[in-house]
Amino acid sequence: MLRRLHAEQPTHFEFTPANLAWAKGQISKYPAGRQASAIIPLLWRAQEQEGWLTRPAIEHVADMLGMAYIRALEVATFYFMFQLQPVGSVAHIQICGTTSCMICGAEDLIRICRERISPSPLTLSADGKFSWEEVECLGACANAPMAQIGKDYYEDLTPEKLLALLDDMAAGKRPVPGPQNGRYASEPLNGLTALKEFESGRTQYNASVQRQMDIGDGLKRIDGTEVPLLTPWLEKAAPQPAAADSPREPVPAQGIPVDATGVAVQQAPVVSPGRPEKRDMEGNATAPGGTAEAEPGAPVANDAPVMRQPQSLAAPRGGQADDLKVIDGIGPKIEAMLHAMGFYHFDQLANWTAEEIAWVDAQLTAFKGRMIREKWVEQARERLKGK
Repeated sequence: MLRRLHAEQPTHFEFTPANLAWAKGQISKYPAGRQASAIIPLLWRAQEQEGWLTRPAIEHVADMLGMAYIRALEVATFYFMFQLQPVGSVAHIQICGTTSCMICGAEDLIRICRERISPSPLTLSADGKFSWEEVECLGACANAPMAQIGKDYYEDLTPEKLLALLDDMAAGKRPVPGPQNGRYASEPLNGLTALKEFESGRTQYNASVQRQMDIGDGLKRIDGTEVPLLTPWLEKAAPQPAAADSPREPVPAQGIPVDATGVAVQQAPVVSPGRPEKRDMEGNATAPGGTAEAEPGAPVANDAPVMRQPQSLAAPRGGQADDLKVIDGIGPKIEAMLHAMGFYHFDQLANWTAEEIAWVDAQLTAFKGRMIREKWVEQARERLKGK
């Protein structure tokens, strides 16, 4: 299915203060240079806040993560969990129509949606409260037929049960998700025939349903106040440094010489597993880079890159900077960082040496590694060829 942005878009998007704090917490889970990994949870939170995923929201999230807009758009249009058009103000019903659910009655559920909500999918009901669509397998085949509504699965459905769910939702109630026929989880319909010891001590609902009921999220859109932000990693205490008055002395292994500092001397050859061993014309092993294999007791080579600051400009030439955002991997935030360092033009980037690339990469602490991975210098040279 071709997925495009809706024709009518709002002019602006911002996270609420609480949702912004949550988003920053999500970004903090990833190491420097890998913030783009938070793209899916941030897009999902934006969708929950607004009801559907708008273009300003996609671009806002891209700016937060230092991503090119097209990268964020690729994610938003790929996953069907993201709604690119307005959906029902109460709920959007996603009916699984794949083999197991189809065999077990998904067509009857789709008929209810056509009659009760709208004749065609992705169309608002007359009161604007509901919308629906048929989706591919949602992975709950043992509980077919089923539907995903918001975050939750509603399983073991019948037309009557789906109608009752719609009535409850329209009345402002929060139906309990999970199996709708009294089944606890995905055990056989006639009950457990093995592992019966697990029936004792279990919670009122199965794990996923119990979690939803405990949090109280459900259908209500998150505004950051009624639903916990769930960022426990931010609440963990920072590790305490070792006491200064009891330093731990290194203890070398038996028979290994110790240098003046008390640390055991490196005995193994200085060979990186990422670089193959080199050999000279006579077949003798050499260390990476062509140097002789390290003798026992010799100091270990320092692999830290040599860095040199590139020549910068006080201002763009002619008062007009090149649009560096056309380079894949450079978004508005990174472009602003490059401008702050005095880099405004493609020819500046195109002329960087390996030492200068290492220097710039070290300055982009939150995006370290991206310029090398995305090949900014090569892209800048291609841009110059096209001028």
